[in-house]
Amino acid sequence: MSAALEKKFNAQITLEFESSMVYRQLAIEMEDRDLPGIAAWLRHQADEEIVHANKFIDHLSDRANHPVIGAIAAPKVSVKSVLAVFEAALSHEQKVSASIRDLYAATEKAGDLDSRPLLLWFLSEQVEEESSVDEIVGRVKLINDDGPGLLRLDDELAQRPVATTENTAG
Repeated sequence: MSAALEKKFNAQITLEFESSMVYRQLAIEMEDRDLPGIAAWLRHQADEEIVHANKFIDHLSDRANHPVIGAIAAPKVSVKSVLAVFEAALSHEQKVSASIRDLYAATEKAGDLDSRPLLLWFLSEQVEEESSVDEIVGRVKLINDDGPGLLRLDDELAQRPVATTENTAG
């Protein structure tokens, strides 16, 4: 892998860790609003972003490249509602999707066939991520700050299965 591609992969690693911090801050915001189920869903999402970073780290390491985590600023999250939380999450997922598409295009241009399986997995994963968050945005809009509706959504999102931050197959 060229030094230029390694740099782009390292930028993606940094972005994945940044994503984890964004989700964790959003979880804190929901914890402060006494919505533990939504907070738990967001914490699980934060953990999943670490899994994603680990996949990129492993890919670089396996190819005798040097993974480096870049500087990560504290997340600038200012939310006033549950809707704002999930709109912020969707916006960040869209940023990650664009970055992965850019990375994929760069590897294709460089003829880096060895990165293709990993990046195809991530492209598919990002479609799923955006769809999942977009669905929640739509549901929150339907609820429209209705207390019982928010509590029902909070209970539903609390049911998300717990995952590990270790890289798993798939």
